[in-house]
Amino acid sequence: MKIGIAAAGSGGHVFPALAVADALVAMGLTKDDIIFFGGDRMEAETVPGAGYPFVQVDMHGIRRSLSTDNLTLPLKIKRATSVVGETIEEHNIGAMVVFGGYVSGPAGRAARKRRIPLIIHEANAVPGVANRMLASSATTVYLAFEPARAKLRNGIVVGNPLRQVFEAFDREGRHSTARDLYGIDRDATVLGVFGGSLGSAALNEIAAQVATDQSRSFHVLHLTGAPHYDQIASSAADVAGWTVVPFEKEMEWFYAACDVVISRAGAITVSELHATATPAILVPLPAGKGYQALNATDLVDGGGGIVIAQEHNEEIIAAAIDLLMDEAKRKTMTETAVASRHSGVAATIAAHVLEVARDDTK
Repeated sequence: MKIGIAAAGSGGHVFPALAVADALVAMGLTKDDIIFFGGDRMEAETVPGAGYPFVQVDMHGIRRSLSTDNLTLPLKIKRATSVVGETIEEHNIGAMVVFGGYVSGPAGRAARKRRIPLIIHEANAVPGVANRMLASSATTVYLAFEPARAKLRNGIVVGNPLRQVFEAFDREGRHSTARDLYGIDRDATVLGVFGGSLGSAALNEIAAQVATDQSRSFHVLHLTGAPHYDQIASSAADVAGWTVVPFEKEMEWFYAACDVVISRAGAITVSELHATATPAILVPLPAGKGYQALNATDLVDGGGGIVIAQEHNEEIIAAAIDLLMDEAKRKTMTETAVASRHSGVAATIAAHVLEVARDDTK
């Protein structure tokens, strides 16, 4: 049995797709049985790097600025749909799972034309255009966050598929190793700050403000984002208790090292914070029609996070310090987050895909 997976553009699409692919392998498929479709962004390196076959299509989304590229988009969609369709036929792909991004449209269209099951997963609280257009003809629509049901009413809220390490996250078991990894005293109270893989100038400013406060009694673990690292590392060199790292590929160590985290509210970040039950101050990116604020809704309603707008720097800092100084409050947030978090999402989706997939090899 062969399964097609389409995911492109960002980690918010690609990493959940890889988590489901890994779950399919755990259920008996080989990596060669799972064929990914994507473009030329991060998926072009990340997917082959994980050992999965990858079919690259010439495709992009609508350019926000005036661009002649938009004039060629209909032709590119047609060609990309043809490439995906030919691959479906060549490999007898029995189901297509799309995770969003510009490749989802052609992949979904090709799946519908060949009458194979189409399964959608939407990682964000505000669904993308491609997933909205495909939803009415999908076999099943899975959602990460409850607010997405406003646009995809036939969706089933299951959460975001995460790497297996987050399914059985053991904070106590990882705590000492995580602190040693970053060179932080095992008994320290730690505030983590990060603004996504590329960093956030606004959150970096907050981290610097906190770290340079001479009255501070806790450690600051700061993921700066690679573009900001050199400048911030220079500033932090002579400041005790301020550890700066450009980025972290294995975020489970970061969460295990932190008592409280200040972060953006990207879909995967929110899901990882929920899975690890890390008390969080979420500072949504003030763009994209407020989608990050909506991403945070389920975690906040579940008691594991607090949302504060970016312009309220002092309020963000005060809330973080309050949590760092109040162990009982942190414990309550952790316990309520554990009670409300999703689990086994990748396995749930993978099992359904295997159940509905058409198997022409029988």
